[in-house]
Amino acid sequence: MSESEAPHPSIVVPNELKNNVFVTTLDKLYNWSRKSSMWPMLFGLACCAIEMICTAASRYDLARFGMEIMRPSPRQADLMIVSGTVTKKMVPQIVRIYNQMAQPRYVISMGACATGGGPFKEGYNVVPGIDRYVPVDVYVPGCPPMPEALLHGILKLHEKVEKQSITNVAWYRNPESDMIPVPVLGPDLFDPRRAPEIKAKLAERLAAAQTVTTPVAEAVAEAIPTPVVSPTPTAPAGPTRLTPEEIEARRQAALTKRAELQAQKQTQTVAASAAPVATAAPAATTKAAQIEEMRIQALQRKLELARSGQGKQTVAEVEKLLEEARARYEKAKAAQ
Repeated sequence: MSESEAPHPSIVVPNELKNNVFVTTLDKLYNWSRKSSMWPMLFGLACCAIEMICTAASRYDLARFGMEIMRPSPRQADLMIVSGTVTKKMVPQIVRIYNQMAQPRYVISMGACATGGGPFKEGYNVVPGIDRYVPVDVYVPGCPPMPEALLHGILKLHEKVEKQSITNVAWYRNPESDMIPVPVLGPDLFDPRRAPEIKAKLAERLAAAQTVTTPVAEAVAEAIPTPVVSPTPTAPAGPTRLTPEEIEARRQAALTKRAELQAQKQTQTVAASAAPVATAAPAATTKAAQIEEMRIQALQRKLELARSGQGKQTVAEVEKLLEEARARYEKAKAAQ
Protein backbone atom coordinates (compact mmCIF):
# COMPACT_ATOMS: atom_id res chain seq x y z
CA MET A 1 0.00 0.00 0.00
CA SER A 2 1.46 3.33 -0.99
CA GLU A 3 1.76 6.33 1.31
CA SER A 4 -1.09 8.16 -0.49
CA GLU A 5 -3.38 5.18 0.12
CA ALA A 6 -2.35 4.69 3.76
CA PRO A 7 -5.30 4.76 6.20
CA HIS A 8 -5.82 7.53 8.69
CA PRO A 9 -3.66 7.21 11.82
CA SER A 10 -6.79 6.86 13.90
CA ILE A 11 -7.70 3.66 12.06
CA VAL A 12 -6.01 0.70 13.71
CA VAL A 13 -5.87 -2.58 11.82
CA PRO A 14 -4.74 -5.65 13.72
CA ASN A 15 -1.73 -7.46 12.35
CA GLU A 16 -3.65 -10.68 11.67
CA LEU A 17 -6.11 -8.77 9.47
CA LYS A 18 -3.70 -6.59 7.50
CA ASN A 19 -3.61 -9.05 4.60
CA ASN A 20 -7.39 -9.56 4.56
CA VAL A 21 -8.88 -6.15 5.31
CA PHE A 22 -8.61 -3.19 2.95
CA VAL A 23 -9.50 0.28 4.09
CA THR A 24 -10.55 2.71 1.34
CA THR A 25 -12.98 5.51 0.65
CA LEU A 26 -16.45 5.22 -0.77
CA ASP A 27 -15.46 7.41 -3.75
CA LYS A 28 -12.56 5.14 -4.66
CA LEU A 29 -14.67 1.98 -4.47
CA TYR A 30 -17.50 3.63 -6.40
CA ASN A 31 -15.23 4.95 -9.15
CA TRP A 32 -13.28 1.69 -9.38
CA SER A 33 -16.47 -0.27 -9.98
CA ARG A 34 -17.65 2.19 -12.63
CA LYS A 35 -14.41 2.38 -14.60
CA SER A 36 -14.00 -1.42 -14.50
CA SER A 37 -17.43 -2.09 -15.99
CA MET A 38 -17.92 0.68 -18.51
CA TRP A 39 -20.04 -0.69 -21.36
CA PRO A 40 -19.72 1.07 -24.73
CA MET A 41 -22.70 1.32 -27.00
CA LEU A 42 -22.66 -0.52 -30.33
CA PHE A 43 -22.66 2.60 -32.44
CA GLY A 44 -20.54 3.55 -35.49
CA LEU A 45 -20.82 6.14 -38.23
CA ALA A 46 -17.93 5.88 -40.73
CA CYS A 47 -14.36 4.62 -41.18
CA CYS A 48 -13.46 5.31 -37.52
CA ALA A 49 -15.95 2.62 -36.56
CA ILE A 50 -13.70 0.01 -38.23
CA GLU A 51 -10.84 1.02 -35.93
CA MET A 52 -13.22 0.82 -32.95
CA ILE A 53 -14.17 -2.71 -33.99
CA CYS A 54 -10.47 -3.62 -34.25
CA THR A 55 -9.97 -2.31 -30.72
CA ALA A 56 -12.63 -4.70 -29.46
CA ALA A 57 -11.05 -7.66 -31.27
CA SER A 58 -8.58 -10.12 -29.75
CA ARG A 59 -5.42 -8.24 -30.74
CA TYR A 60 -6.14 -5.30 -28.41
CA ASP A 61 -8.66 -6.99 -26.07
CA LEU A 62 -10.98 -4.49 -24.46
CA ALA A 63 -11.95 -7.23 -21.99
CA ARG A 64 -8.92 -6.23 -19.92
CA PHE A 65 -10.89 -3.12 -18.92
CA GLY A 66 -14.26 -4.84 -18.49
CA MET A 67 -15.54 -3.25 -21.71
CA GLU A 68 -15.92 -6.27 -23.96
CA ILE A 69 -19.71 -6.05 -23.92
CA MET A 70 -20.92 -3.52 -26.49
CA ARG A 71 -24.57 -3.06 -25.81
CA PRO A 72 -27.03 -2.48 -28.68
CA SER A 73 -29.42 -0.66 -26.33
CA PRO A 74 -28.60 2.83 -24.99
CA ARG A 75 -30.32 2.00 -21.69
CA GLN A 76 -27.69 -0.67 -20.99
CA ALA A 77 -24.65 1.44 -21.99
CA ASP A 78 -22.82 4.27 -20.27
CA LEU A 79 -20.23 5.18 -22.93
CA MET A 80 -20.95 6.55 -26.41
CA ILE A 81 -18.03 6.49 -28.84
CA VAL A 82 -18.93 8.85 -31.71
CA SER A 83 -16.76 7.28 -34.41
CA GLY A 84 -16.99 8.84 -37.85
CA THR A 85 -18.41 11.73 -39.85
CA VAL A 86 -21.44 13.33 -38.20
CA THR A 87 -23.95 14.62 -40.75
CA LYS A 88 -26.83 16.95 -40.00
CA LYS A 89 -29.25 14.14 -40.72
CA MET A 90 -27.61 11.97 -38.03
CA VAL A 91 -27.38 14.57 -35.24
CA PRO A 92 -31.03 14.25 -34.05
CA GLN A 93 -30.60 10.48 -33.74
CA ILE A 94 -27.33 10.86 -31.80
CA VAL A 95 -28.88 13.33 -29.36
CA ARG A 96 -31.94 11.11 -28.93
CA ILE A 97 -29.77 8.06 -28.17
CA TYR A 98 -27.66 10.11 -25.74
CA ASN A 99 -30.81 11.14 -23.86
CA GLN A 100 -31.83 7.49 -23.55
CA MET A 101 -28.54 6.53 -21.87
CA ALA A 102 -28.70 6.33 -18.09
CA GLN A 103 -26.49 8.45 -15.84
CA PRO A 104 -23.55 8.43 -15.38
CA ARG A 105 -22.82 8.58 -19.11
CA TYR A 106 -19.75 9.62 -21.04
CA VAL A 107 -18.92 10.53 -24.63
CA ILE A 108 -15.68 9.96 -26.57
CA SER A 109 -15.27 11.91 -29.82
CA MET A 110 -13.22 9.58 -32.00
CA GLY A 111 -11.46 11.00 -35.05
CA ALA A 112 -11.13 14.35 -36.78
CA CYS A 113 -14.62 14.20 -38.32
CA ALA A 114 -16.48 13.77 -35.04
CA THR A 115 -14.26 16.35 -33.33
CA GLY A 116 -14.26 19.17 -35.89
CA GLY A 117 -15.68 18.01 -39.21
CA GLY A 118 -12.40 16.66 -40.57
CA PRO A 119 -11.84 16.95 -44.33
CA PHE A 120 -15.61 17.45 -44.79
CA LYS A 121 -15.83 20.52 -42.54
CA GLU A 122 -16.73 22.85 -45.43
CA GLY A 123 -19.46 20.49 -46.63
CA TYR A 124 -23.07 21.63 -46.52
CA ASN A 125 -24.23 18.50 -44.66
CA VAL A 126 -21.45 17.90 -42.10
CA VAL A 127 -21.49 19.16 -38.51
CA PRO A 128 -18.21 20.83 -37.40
CA GLY A 129 -18.00 18.89 -34.15
CA ILE A 130 -20.42 16.75 -32.16
CA ASP A 131 -19.57 18.76 -29.01
CA ARG A 132 -21.98 21.44 -30.25
CA TYR A 133 -24.88 19.14 -29.40
CA VAL A 134 -23.71 16.67 -26.71
CA PRO A 135 -21.04 17.13 -24.02
CA VAL A 136 -17.78 15.37 -24.91
CA ASP A 137 -15.44 14.04 -22.21
CA VAL A 138 -12.43 12.84 -24.27
CA TYR A 139 -11.27 13.77 -27.78
CA VAL A 140 -9.26 11.19 -29.73
CA PRO A 141 -7.44 12.84 -32.69
CA GLY A 142 -6.58 11.12 -35.95
CA CYS A 143 -8.07 10.36 -39.33
CA PRO A 144 -8.81 7.64 -38.50
CA PRO A 145 -7.15 7.12 -35.11
CA MET A 146 -5.51 3.75 -34.58
CA PRO A 147 -6.78 1.32 -31.93
CA GLU A 148 -3.89 2.35 -29.67
CA ALA A 149 -5.15 5.95 -29.76
CA LEU A 150 -8.66 4.85 -28.80
CA LEU A 151 -7.24 2.78 -25.93
CA HIS A 152 -5.31 5.84 -24.77
CA GLY A 153 -8.52 7.89 -24.84
CA ILE A 154 -10.34 5.22 -22.81
CA LEU A 155 -7.57 5.25 -20.20
CA LYS A 156 -7.83 9.05 -20.01
CA LEU A 157 -11.56 8.65 -19.43
CA HIS A 158 -10.81 6.18 -16.63
CA GLU A 159 -8.54 8.79 -15.03
CA LYS A 160 -11.36 11.32 -15.21
CA VAL A 161 -13.75 8.85 -13.58
CA GLU A 162 -11.28 8.18 -10.77
CA LYS A 163 -11.16 11.90 -9.90
CA GLN A 164 -14.93 12.24 -9.47
CA SER A 165 -16.58 12.29 -6.08
CA ILE A 166 -19.96 10.91 -5.22
CA THR A 167 -20.69 14.06 -3.25
CA ASN A 168 -20.50 16.54 -6.13
CA VAL A 169 -21.28 14.62 -9.33
CA ALA A 170 -23.96 16.24 -11.46
CA TRP A 171 -26.31 13.27 -11.71
CA TYR A 172 -26.78 13.21 -7.91
CA ARG A 173 -26.93 16.95 -7.30
CA ASN A 174 -28.90 18.45 -10.19
CA PRO A 175 -32.63 18.10 -9.53
CA GLU A 176 -33.48 19.39 -13.00
CA SER A 177 -33.60 17.17 -16.03
CA ASP A 178 -30.39 17.00 -18.05
CA MET A 179 -32.18 15.99 -21.24
CA ILE A 180 -30.84 17.76 -24.32
CA PRO A 181 -33.49 19.09 -26.77
CA VAL A 182 -33.35 17.08 -29.97
CA PRO A 183 -32.28 19.33 -32.88
CA VAL A 184 -34.79 19.83 -35.67
CA LEU A 185 -33.69 18.99 -39.22
CA GLY A 186 -35.26 21.29 -41.78
CA PRO A 187 -33.59 23.42 -44.46
CA ASP A 188 -30.76 23.45 -41.91
CA LEU A 189 -30.10 21.98 -38.47
CA PHE A 190 -31.83 24.01 -35.76
CA ASP A 191 -30.88 23.67 -32.10
CA PRO A 192 -33.87 24.59 -29.90
CA ARG A 193 -31.49 25.69 -27.13
CA ARG A 194 -30.39 28.61 -29.31
CA ALA A 195 -33.93 29.95 -29.85
CA PRO A 196 -33.55 32.86 -27.35
CA GLU A 197 -30.18 33.79 -28.85
CA ILE A 198 -31.60 33.75 -32.38
CA LYS A 199 -34.59 35.89 -31.31
CA ALA A 200 -32.30 38.42 -29.62
CA LYS A 201 -30.05 38.72 -32.68
CA LEU A 202 -33.07 39.05 -34.97
CA ALA A 203 -34.48 41.85 -32.80
CA GLU A 204 -31.11 43.67 -32.88
CA ARG A 205 -30.93 43.45 -36.67
CA LEU A 206 -34.50 44.71 -37.07
CA ALA A 207 -33.81 47.63 -34.73
CA ALA A 208 -30.58 48.50 -36.56
CA ALA A 209 -32.34 48.32 -39.93
CA GLN A 210 -35.09 50.67 -38.73
CA THR A 211 -32.53 53.11 -37.28
CA VAL A 212 -30.59 53.24 -40.54
CA THR A 213 -33.59 53.37 -42.86
CA THR A 214 -35.54 56.13 -41.13
CA PRO A 215 -33.05 59.04 -41.75
CA VAL A 216 -32.47 57.87 -45.31
CA ALA A 217 -36.19 57.74 -46.01
CA GLU A 218 -36.68 61.22 -44.54
CA ALA A 219 -33.83 62.66 -46.64
CA VAL A 220 -35.21 61.08 -49.79
CA ALA A 221 -38.70 62.42 -49.02
CA GLU A 222 -37.33 65.93 -48.57
CA ALA A 223 -35.31 65.80 -51.80
CA ILE A 224 -38.25 64.68 -53.96
CA PRO A 225 -40.67 67.56 -54.70
CA THR A 226 -44.34 67.08 -54.00
CA PRO A 227 -46.10 66.22 -57.29
CA VAL A 228 -48.96 68.41 -58.45
CA VAL A 229 -52.05 66.27 -58.86
CA SER A 230 -54.30 67.39 -61.70
CA PRO A 231 -58.02 66.86 -61.45
CA THR A 232 -59.29 63.60 -62.84
CA PRO A 233 -60.80 64.16 -66.31
CA THR A 234 -64.40 63.20 -66.64
CA ALA A 235 -65.37 60.65 -69.28
CA PRO A 236 -67.59 61.89 -72.08
CA ALA A 237 -71.18 60.90 -71.85
CA GLY A 238 -72.34 58.21 -74.23
CA PRO A 239 -72.92 54.49 -74.59
CA THR A 240 -70.09 52.25 -73.32
CA ARG A 241 -71.18 49.11 -75.20
CA LEU A 242 -70.87 48.35 -78.95
CA THR A 243 -73.96 48.02 -81.04
CA PRO A 244 -74.65 44.78 -82.96
CA GLU A 245 -73.76 46.53 -86.24
CA GLU A 246 -70.35 47.61 -84.90
CA ILE A 247 -69.65 44.10 -83.62
CA GLU A 248 -70.47 42.58 -87.03
CA ALA A 249 -68.31 45.17 -88.83
CA ARG A 250 -65.33 44.37 -86.62
CA ARG A 251 -65.84 40.63 -87.13
CA GLN A 252 -65.89 41.02 -90.90
CA ALA A 253 -62.74 43.16 -90.79
CA ALA A 254 -60.97 40.51 -88.71
CA LEU A 255 -62.02 37.73 -91.12
CA THR A 256 -60.79 39.76 -94.10
CA LYS A 257 -57.42 40.40 -92.47
CA ARG A 258 -57.10 36.75 -91.60
CA ALA A 259 -57.79 35.70 -95.19
CA GLU A 260 -55.17 38.18 -96.46
CA LEU A 261 -52.56 36.82 -94.06
CA GLN A 262 -53.28 33.22 -95.07
CA ALA A 263 -53.03 34.12 -98.78
CA GLN A 264 -49.73 35.95 -98.18
CA LYS A 265 -48.34 33.00 -96.26
CA GLN A 266 -49.38 30.55 -98.98
CA THR A 267 -47.72 32.70 -101.66
CA GLN A 268 -44.47 32.77 -99.68
CA THR A 269 -44.56 28.98 -99.25
CA VAL A 270 -45.06 28.39 -103.00
CA ALA A 271 -42.23 30.80 -103.87
CA ALA A 272 -39.91 29.14 -101.38
CA SER A 273 -40.68 25.65 -102.74
CA ALA A 274 -40.23 26.73 -106.39
CA ALA A 275 -36.89 28.42 -105.81
CA PRO A 276 -34.90 25.23 -105.08
CA VAL A 277 -36.34 23.54 -108.19
CA ALA A 278 -35.21 26.43 -110.37
CA THR A 279 -31.73 26.40 -108.94
CA ALA A 280 -31.48 22.60 -108.93
CA ALA A 281 -31.91 22.27 -112.75
CA PRO A 282 -28.72 24.17 -113.75
CA ALA A 283 -26.78 22.33 -111.07
CA ALA A 284 -27.92 18.97 -112.45
CA THR A 285 -26.97 19.87 -116.06
CA THR A 286 -23.56 21.12 -114.93
CA LYS A 287 -22.90 17.89 -113.09
CA ALA A 288 -23.97 15.80 -116.15
CA ALA A 289 -21.56 17.73 -118.36
CA GLN A 290 -18.72 17.14 -115.91
CA ILE A 291 -19.45 13.41 -115.84
CA GLU A 292 -19.46 13.18 -119.62
CA GLU A 293 -16.21 15.14 -119.80
CA MET A 294 -14.52 12.68 -117.45
CA ARG A 295 -15.92 9.78 -119.48
CA ILE A 296 -14.48 11.25 -122.69
CA GLN A 297 -11.05 11.48 -121.10
CA ALA A 298 -11.22 7.86 -119.98
CA LEU A 299 -12.32 6.68 -123.46
CA GLN A 300 -9.44 8.60 -125.07
CA ARG A 301 -6.98 6.65 -122.88
CA LYS A 302 -8.71 3.41 -123.84
CA LEU A 303 -8.45 4.37 -127.50
CA GLU A 304 -4.67 4.82 -127.20
CA LEU A 305 -4.36 1.40 -125.55
CA ALA A 306 -6.50 -0.20 -128.29
CA ARG A 307 -4.32 1.32 -131.04
CA SER A 308 -1.19 -0.01 -129.35
CA GLY A 309 -2.73 -3.46 -129.11
CA GLN A 310 -2.89 -3.55 -125.30
CA GLY A 311 -6.58 -2.87 -124.80
CA LYS A 312 -9.36 -5.42 -124.37
CA GLN A 313 -11.67 -3.64 -126.87
CA THR A 314 -11.15 -2.94 -130.53
CA VAL A 315 -10.44 0.48 -131.91
CA ALA A 316 -13.87 0.64 -133.63
CA GLU A 317 -15.74 -0.11 -130.42
CA VAL A 318 -13.87 2.52 -128.45
CA GLU A 319 -14.37 5.14 -131.18
CA LYS A 320 -18.13 4.44 -131.21
CA LEU A 321 -18.35 4.90 -127.42
CA LEU A 322 -16.29 8.07 -127.69
CA GLU A 323 -18.64 9.58 -130.27
CA GLU A 324 -21.67 8.80 -128.06
CA ALA A 325 -20.01 10.42 -125.05
CA ARG A 326 -19.15 13.54 -127.06
CA ALA A 327 -22.76 13.80 -128.23
CA ARG A 328 -24.07 13.59 -124.65
CA TYR A 329 -21.51 16.18 -123.54
CA GLU A 330 -22.65 18.63 -126.21
CA LYS A 331 -26.26 18.08 -125.25
CA ALA A 332 -25.52 18.78 -121.58
CA LYS A 333 -23.57 21.91 -122.45
CA ALA A 334 -26.47 23.12 -124.60
CA ALA A 335 -28.92 22.56 -121.75
CA GLN A 336 -26.95 24.93 -119.54
